[in-house]
Amino acid sequence: MNETTNTRGAIATASNNKPAKANKPMQIKDYIKSYEREIAKALPSVITPERFARMATTAVTQNAALATCSPQSFIGAMLTSAQLGLEPNTPLGQAYLIPYGNNCQFQLGYRGLIELAHRSGDIKSIEAHVVYAGDEFDFEFGLEPKLKHKPAKKDRGDATWVYAVYHTKDGGYGFEVMSVEDINRHRAKYSKAKNSPWDSAWDEMAKKTVIKKVLKYAPLKTEFVRAMASDETTTDAVIENGDIELVPGEYTIIESTGEVVEVK
Repeated sequence: MNETTNTRGAIATASNNKPAKANKPMQIKDYIKSYEREIAKALPSVITPERFARMATTAVTQNAALATCSPQSFIGAMLTSAQLGLEPNTPLGQAYLIPYGNNCQFQLGYRGLIELAHRSGDIKSIEAHVVYAGDEFDFEFGLEPKLKHKPAKKDRGDATWVYAVYHTKDGGYGFEVMSVEDINRHRAKYSKAKNSPWDSAWDEMAKKTVIKKVLKYAPLKTEFVRAMASDETTTDAVIENGDIELVPGEYTIIESTGEVVEVK
């Protein structure tokens, strides 16, 4: 018999999947294999279902804490990555599945955010840089905004600022600057998971943070806004009779404006 439940965030065994043995509860790796068909439905053509399943399985193998996450949150995070067409927990740094207590959190990577921005079709170029104490750096906002960065050729010192610049295909542009202190405050507020990419790739996560900030002012489609809203959130998966529904845990989107609103 199939397991079914109406409880929010629970996983019901799909009718076309084999149920787990009564004396052997399903593990995270079992769920990955069991729902390969449903994962295939979520994936765009840029990643094959077999390759994605291998990446998800490898992520669990390399980080044992993921195996202790609730299946609902792990499948939810995995499917979020699948729907966005981003590789989770690979050297590309596009996306990460992060254990946070008993939940699995989806987190965009720096390169994944840039990839999604380019896919939107509105962005011509986007880049972010870390400024160091020895660099020549100046910026000004207002009616005539200015930004100048000339990196030192040696002895650059400690990081002081991080900035991002984008150009649209119709000639528009924008930039945003954040201090290292602002970046670290953002990290403390939104990324509380242990062993996160912030610990191993601070520069890239700092760049992602300021890119997200500058793109709030860019003329981007709602689909891209929805992708950004999925970052650093927990999403439960409801799987019943072969259909998958993702239940956002922290954010919703006002379709008419594209505004991302935190659920209190």
